[in-house]
Amino acid sequence: MWAIALRRRDHRWLAKRVKQLNSFLYHNSLAAGGDISPDVYLGHHGLGTVVHDNVTIGRRVRIWQNVTLSVRAPAGSPHRIIIEDDVMIGANAVVITPFEQSLRIGRGASVGAGAVVTHDVPAGATVVGSPARVVRQKAL
Repeated sequence: MWAIALRRRDHRWLAKRVKQLNSFLYHNSLAAGGDISPDVYLGHHGLGTVVHDNVTIGRRVRIWQNVTLSVRAPAGSPHRIIIEDDVMIGANAVVITPFEQSLRIGRGASVGAGAVVTHDVPAGATVVGSPARVVRQKAL
């Protein structure tokens, strides 16, 4: 998260070094080019978590260890993963877009541990399994 804050302040060299240190200590890859809210919670210091550059993460999102957020398009393309506010993503979950498409996880949604998400998740939904399917829908 420090690397992202430094990059936003145009300290690219220092941001890169912080990202490398974080990767070494916690075995994760958090893209400094991503749009990540400052109050995102990364369980176990983001251990094993991988976040692509084209990911937008909203406020009060909780992401547990070994989560992969991957966009099947080059960095800087218009295709993104958008995670709205108050989302929880369980350990070992994989969120991957269809080839050159975007994907949205709606406000207040929950992604179960080990789920593989390849399509949009409605707001307030709980998804589990591989491929992920809705098992519960909360009214928001």
